[in-house]
Amino acid sequence: MYERKDHFYRKAKERGLRSRAAFKLEDLDRGVLKSGGRVVDLGCWPGGWLQVASRRVGQSGTVVGVDVRKPEPMGLANVRWIQRDVFDPRLVDEIARVLGAAADVVLSDMAPALSGIRDRDEARARELVERALAVAEQLLRPGGGFVCKLFMNADYVQLRESIRERFDRITTTRSEATRKGSAELYVVALGFRRAAP
Repeated sequence: MYERKDHFYRKAKERGLRSRAAFKLEDLDRGVLKSGGRVVDLGCWPGGWLQVASRRVGQSGTVVGVDVRKPEPMGLANVRWIQRDVFDPRLVDEIARVLGAAADVVLSDMAPALSGIRDRDEARARELVERALAVAEQLLRPGGGFVCKLFMNADYVQLRESIRERFDRITTTRSEATRKGSAELYVVALGFRRAAP
């Protein structure tokens, strides 16, 4: 049964985190986020992943968050904010300008607003993963990392393989902080290989 204010929700509030999703990134970050790193967080509202990434990369790192909704001010000096739709064709250039160099990691916890129509919801989820991967391909340095939400549905295997083709190694995992009954999984991909021109 769905319980919005579960253990992780309460724990997030106690620790001053913007969302329970922060615990998901803490689970998933197995050395992906490093001190001094340049990180892009796609679909970052309300800011839980921004908080974790900011702490992990430290003062010498930079985190760029992207979402159509702007989170409340966070007071994190190493976090920059771009309020824009991820499908906006100007987005990649803007992120690159703000980062000032290639990204070390691209994160995506994006999920569609559910309509209740399964085919439509799955198609939208697929589009978000494909867009996150396209942004990562344009922004990541060789050897960089990619952490992305997937859903266990008809598109899962093909999307996972699309990611595998571009990285040296990938793992698929489920966070302890994921709600019971959720179909979400995460791919953690390392060793980005830039495609030949």
